[in-house]
Amino acid sequence: MRLSARTGRRLVAGIPILWLLVLFLIPFVIVFRISIADVRLAIPPYTPLVSWHHGAGHLELHWDAYQFLFTDPLYVSSYLYSLKVAAVSTLCCLALGYPMAYAIARAGPGTRPLLLMLIVLPFWTSFLLRVYAWIGLLNNNGVINNVLLYLGVIRQPLALMQTDFAVYIGIVYSYLPFMILPLYANLEKHDLALLEAAADLGARPWRAFLAVTLPQSLPGIFAGALLVFIPAVGEYVIPTLLGRPDQLMIGRVLSDEFFENRDWPVASAVAIVMLALLVVPILLLQRLERRQLGAQ
Repeated sequence: MRLSARTGRRLVAGIPILWLLVLFLIPFVIVFRISIADVRLAIPPYTPLVSWHHGAGHLELHWDAYQFLFTDPLYVSSYLYSLKVAAVSTLCCLALGYPMAYAIARAGPGTRPLLLMLIVLPFWTSFLLRVYAWIGLLNNNGVINNVLLYLGVIRQPLALMQTDFAVYIGIVYSYLPFMILPLYANLEKHDLALLEAAADLGARPWRAFLAVTLPQSLPGIFAGALLVFIPAVGEYVIPTLLGRPDQLMIGRVLSDEFFENRDWPVASAVAIVMLALLVVPILLLQRLERRQLGAQ
């Protein structure tokens, strides 16, 4: 019996929906359920959602974890610092990635595969090894300081490790391909005849870029920004290895609450609030993108 086209479309759409339901919605419900429990010294280390007294069930909701997050300065500063690091890193990736993606998109057909391979090449190496490599570069006796000392540019080693600069370097280096690839996919599809028409009308190259290329590349910019910003907010490895010990990003705070403090409700609340902070800008960007596509 042949399936109708409508049934086939439902099946095709149902597979990713089921995938999201299993791998996102169900874990989200579990984490949210833990976040509204109370901590206890037991296994599991949180109170049940329903308690039974005299044969009757009582629903017990505890919002102390969320209240604690917004009153303790550690968590507020960690959220703000994580958002700042992610935003600055995203802007740096955009400033570096846009010219690179533009150059690859305008390169010859024979050169593009080689350039794209160079962009993807770092993924062939372990992420942890690439971050450790920056420790060898940024240390007081690392490659960068030794070269600068040898050239006479500096007289004493620069304090590059355990700084915000080191965190930005590590994040931008690690997530730059996630900015370049969506931008390249967008720029490669542009119609060059529009630039020729703008030149015929007297527009200079920079003016044609601002009026033609940049507006058309906004979907690629949004996609690349989301691919960089979202994982950068919850980054754990790079700030731990390269960052300051006195300034924690929210990923480190989340890990400490789970594994050191054993406070699962607070850790779950941290994860829920972080997810909410990420979902809101994503929805706003998607709405803005739909408006721009509708205007076109």
